[in-house]
Amino acid sequence: MISFSRINKQYGRQVLFVDASFQLNPGEKMGLVGPNGAGKTTLFRMIAGEESPDEGEVSIPKKLTIGYFRQDVEEMSGRSVLDEAIAGSGRVGDLHHELEALQHAMADPSQAEKMDKILERFGEVQEEYDHFGGYALESQAREVLLGLGFDNERIDGGVGELSGGWKMRVAMARVLLGRPDVLLMDEPTNHLDIESIVWLEAFLKSLPGALLMTSHDREFMNRIVTKIAEIDGGEIAVYSGNYDFYERERSIRETNREAAYARQQAMLAKEQRFIERFAAHAAKAAQVQSRVKALDKIDKIELPRKRRVVRFDFRQPPRSGDQVVSLENVGKAFGRRVIYDGLNLNIRRGERWCVMGKNGAGKSTLLKMVAGVLAPDSGEVKLGASLQLGYFAQQALDLLNPDLTIEQQLQRDFPDESIGSLRSLAGAFQFPGEDVDKKIRALSGGEKTRLAMARMLLNPPNFLVLDEPTNHLDVATKEMLVDALKDFDGTMLFVSHDRMFLRGLSNRVLELGGESGTDTEPHLYPGSYTEYVARTGHEAPGVHH
Repeated sequence: MISFSRINKQYGRQVLFVDASFQLNPGEKMGLVGPNGAGKTTLFRMIAGEESPDEGEVSIPKKLTIGYFRQDVEEMSGRSVLDEAIAGSGRVGDLHHELEALQHAMADPSQAEKMDKILERFGEVQEEYDHFGGYALESQAREVLLGLGFDNERIDGGVGELSGGWKMRVAMARVLLGRPDVLLMDEPTNHLDIESIVWLEAFLKSLPGALLMTSHDREFMNRIVTKIAEIDGGEIAVYSGNYDFYERERSIRETNREAAYARQQAMLAKEQRFIERFAAHAAKAAQVQSRVKALDKIDKIELPRKRRVVRFDFRQPPRSGDQVVSLENVGKAFGRRVIYDGLNLNIRRGERWCVMGKNGAGKSTLLKMVAGVLAPDSGEVKLGASLQLGYFAQQALDLLNPDLTIEQQLQRDFPDESIGSLRSLAGAFQFPGEDVDKKIRALSGGEKTRLAMARMLLNPPNFLVLDEPTNHLDVATKEMLVDALKDFDGTMLFVSHDRMFLRGLSNRVLELGGESGTDTEPHLYPGSYTEYVARTGHEAPGVHH
């Protein structure tokens, strides 16, 4: 289907691909992995025809349809959410909008002279639209948008009123509705909550076309893909299996290569000793020369590149009082929409509450009230004694100074810390070596997220309030963070759509909205997220497997 043959690609001095070959076959579901900057986005762009290799050949059949979901969303306005989703869904979307325009023309008296042509074209478009299953398109679009977390009111509302995160979902709906032969997805779970992720999993599995995707959500990848393509050091290696299989297989390959390297090094050293010992002996000259030639012809084995994940020993916070937060009879509404009506909740020292619920159930609102960013309309939020609260939300990124480098920001925040300590903190959050000299204004959203988390956790507060802390974190950083926070001796209240994070850290679950998503009475589970799933039989509110 799609094949890359001996491609080379570089930007300035940065070499991305060296004689790399790769193939994506019909119907394959493949994950694309590799360190930041390895060339994953460039590979996508070459498949989409937006870039070409410097050398080599990218072969794509002419009639192949390709859908590409990416992280940067263009401006959307002037249409309803439903129309915007339909608009980008390939040929059938174009026909849908042409039919609408022709219907307007037929009702326009000023176009009476052209009516025969308009009617003739209407018949042609209608026939093609019907052939592509266009009349089912609107209901399919509603189904996809509902799956991605929109309610009917939002679906019919203006797309221009949406936040960036919701526009990402509209962009995803457009790509999914097109049902292309090949679907390219760059971090599809970044702006989704857990129920939308579970829906997307099922949708992608059911697609007959091929899928190539990047994702920092290990479980999401495991459930969908049957192959992994790894870009590393300019090469593309393909593993048959899911992400867990790839990790095991990669480790075995590395061990074998290290052993082969050690054997070859021992052999080379032995040959070198012979050459040095007998180089001046005329009687051995022929033997020495033949061994020198033989050594020149040997393919030298290189040690596998180690991807270092820096472990950072986070300090333990000072002890808080036993009573951390109590919410008493709290009410909160936005206009006519009541979010909380008489909410009571007690959080005690050492508890790790994960907050679950459908979109709009009030997860972020609760965290904001606890953090003091938002006041309740009624009732009271009381914080306990000796409490140091650390609040992380996407807005935390605005506190970074764009004119400073990463190292300068950390030095300003922690003037008493040694450079070595700050550099090892930066390394733990995937800013190794010279990366600390990057200006904050040049960082991506994911890099800013990592830096904001690093700042919070060098001297951790004893109460962490985290709203989607794992957005943009790659698997290695996420695992490091979960491992570090397992030993955290404080209290946590967090919202996350990442199942590894939920399973690894929660020991209490607060479910908002219940099964219907509209219950005003919250449900409290006095156990972990894993126990909650076992007890309720579903992965998240409103979603059954």
